[in-house]
Amino acid sequence: MSQLWLVIIFISALVLMSFLASRDKKKKIIFFGDSITQQGTTSNGYITLLNKMLYQQGIQQFQLISAGIGGDKVNDLLQRMNDDVLRKFPYMVVIFIGVNDVCHKQTKGKGTEIDKFEEVYNIIVSKMIQNGTKVILCTPALIGEKYDSTNDLDEELNSYCNVIRKIAFNLRLPLADLRKAFMNYEIKNNKTNLYSGILTTDGVHLNDKGNELAAQVIWNVIKDTKQL
Repeated sequence: MSQLWLVIIFISALVLMSFLASRDKKKKIIFFGDSITQQGTTSNGYITLLNKMLYQQGIQQFQLISAGIGGDKVNDLLQRMNDDVLRKFPYMVVIFIGVNDVCHKQTKGKGTEIDKFEEVYNIIVSKMIQNGTKVILCTPALIGEKYDSTNDLDEELNSYCNVIRKIAFNLRLPLADLRKAFMNYEIKNNKTNLYSGILTTDGVHLNDKGNELAAQVIWNVIKDTKQL
């Protein structure tokens, strides 16, 4: 091997090491949730959009990580919290969970009763606070997009959202109230009271407009509460 190739390999290795070191120094923001968060790193996902917002603001010291798994409920988050979140020593965690806890009661018969939901959610948040991590809570947005409370699970979803709002209030934590923001949008824009297609693809999972709205609501909370 010629000396020129050795020099090229050596320089490439230095560049790679520098990149990895720079990445490791970045503060981690972990988004902890279900399939909505799992899809958040797609090209138009809400995490991808948040990353672009941070870059546009000249904020480049953060690494945004999705820790979302499809089908997860609050107890699943508790079971994998140490491996997927705490062991990565995050600067901040954004918790976005609750849809499956509600809708799986109807679709799979294995949801989460509201008292258990509140108990486990509190345990998760308390452990993160004890770990010295900043925490932002999100209410689940939609299970059906009809704006007039005629989606089958509206009443129950609202009750679970109220649990999250109560936890945020009691612990003085920032709240991204996606449920409120999404319903306000539906009232203004869902003129024919459709079940899906305005902010979601299927009543639950976000389309491009839904991802844009989620990213904006979460960004406003991060910005307004001076979390960064």
